[in-house]
Amino acid sequence: MGAVRAKVILLGHTPNPELIVATAGRRCYSPLGTEALIEKVRDGDPASFIAKLVQMGHVTPIEHATFTFAVEGVSRSLLAQITRHRIASFSVQSQRYVGEEARKNADGVFDYVVPPTIAALGAEAVREFDRQMREIQRFYDYWVAKLGGGRETFEDARFVLPNAAATKFVVTMNARELWHFFTLRMCNRAQWEIRELAEQMLYLVKRVAPTLFTNAGPACVRGPCPEGKLSCGRSEEMRTKYGRRVED
Repeated sequence: MGAVRAKVILLGHTPNPELIVATAGRRCYSPLGTEALIEKVRDGDPASFIAKLVQMGHVTPIEHATFTFAVEGVSRSLLAQITRHRIASFSVQSQRYVGEEARKNADGVFDYVVPPTIAALGAEAVREFDRQMREIQRFYDYWVAKLGGGRETFEDARFVLPNAAATKFVVTMNARELWHFFTLRMCNRAQWEIRELAEQMLYLVKRVAPTLFTNAGPACVRGPCPEGKLSCGRSEEMRTKYGRRVED
């Protein structure tokens, strides 16, 4: 395929995530038995209660809702960043067991991500980037053949692959960690690729748990920018952007 772009699918999530969170939150303040507590939550207003919990800073109950995403078309550079979020579970396509030989790819070259700064330079720059990726493909195939050609050769042949090489993974995070992830990675000062990924993920979870993720996004959506002198100075633009999306 050659050049690729990020694609995210929400594979699954906790059933009735907002009901689960509201029930967990109510548990902290109620002497009721479980059945009575569930009935009270269902007959009440879970959304308002969740909003109150978040406003109070009592956010541990939202950890009970989890969301699982399938991600593809992103670079190994992004993978190195997202796996720093330790309260998450990852299953990543292995370069040890999945080869990147030219013969396996319809385009004759491994999938890779083109940085937008290079794309902005025009078609000639993109062609040069593609030429370089194809040259790296030649290096990779050379070492696969030189090392014997079996699957066991992928382990060391992969050392010549670049950060641009695309990968696929499945990631699961609870709602609280997603909030933290969105706060850090949707900031304009975050790296462009992980920012785009976080934005796709946020739009997906808002469809199934809108109350849980009201005002989720970069910190400036909810208050002053925490970046100080390093601020991008676009807080109002960000509030308008994500506020409009909430209403869509």
